[in-house]
Amino acid sequence: MASAVEDRPHLRRTETTVSGTDGLSLFRRTWEPPSPERLIVLVHGYAEHSGRYEGMASWLARRGAAVSAYDHRGHGRSGGRRAHLRNFAEYLDDLDSMLALAKAEHPTLPCHLVGHSMGGLILLAYLVERDPVISSAVTSGAAISPDGVSTARVVVARALRSVWPTLRLGSGLDLDGLSRDSAVIEQYLADPLVFRDMTASLGAELIGTAARTATRAGEVKIPLLMLHGEDDSLCAARGSRDFFSGVTTEGSDLRIYPQLRHEIFNEPEREEVYADLWQWLESLA
Repeated sequence: MASAVEDRPHLRRTETTVSGTDGLSLFRRTWEPPSPERLIVLVHGYAEHSGRYEGMASWLARRGAAVSAYDHRGHGRSGGRRAHLRNFAEYLDDLDSMLALAKAEHPTLPCHLVGHSMGGLILLAYLVERDPVISSAVTSGAAISPDGVSTARVVVARALRSVWPTLRLGSGLDLDGLSRDSAVIEQYLADPLVFRDMTASLGAELIGTAARTATRAGEVKIPLLMLHGEDDSLCAARGSRDFFSGVTTEGSDLRIYPQLRHEIFNEPEREEVYADLWQWLESLA
């Protein structure tokens, strides 16, 4: 592992804006080593952006991965109404576009998707609804069982969606549940590209997509690694456990980390998690 890192000390980073299928501008970042051996597309979570994955993306790129990430519509530096979504298919369309772009840049490399939280939900819905041609997929704290959303908030989101879809609702997230690293919380609070609300329409779409995706694990056709922190108070680990119980693809694995909270890629043990992810990818070769 160490020699692989030393062989690729220099990374080329890019930041660009591209058009999605409906013409909306989507902001994209890449991290590329001189001679990549695999392609990884990162799918970030709710209310954040691709820039929060600098440390992880650099770690992966130094080991030989061409890494691509983008800001969801309504997030980060991408276009669209903040924290709003009309239909969950828009997220899947955007992932289609970003995946196709990354694969066109590296057509010979094995391709892997990695999605965190809401990005994990997007990834799982994408696997069962779009059946993409990729080598494997990884979820982190997948929002397939979002315990951080109260029953009252669910009822309100569904009721308001039909009459006032753009009404902004507080997310109700417990920020202490993100990470045990206080610096991560401080940076999250100070980040001008992070928000802490969502529209009624986005809330309803997340709830509906999680419900219909949770029962379709048997439709996953590629190796799937599901990672989750046992102490995740925002998206319960049982969501990943329950989904994984229905996954049948060879090479798939579930890893639950005791004491880790929601953002396992931002916990003090982050590099151990990165290493587990990397070793699993290598085991598939």
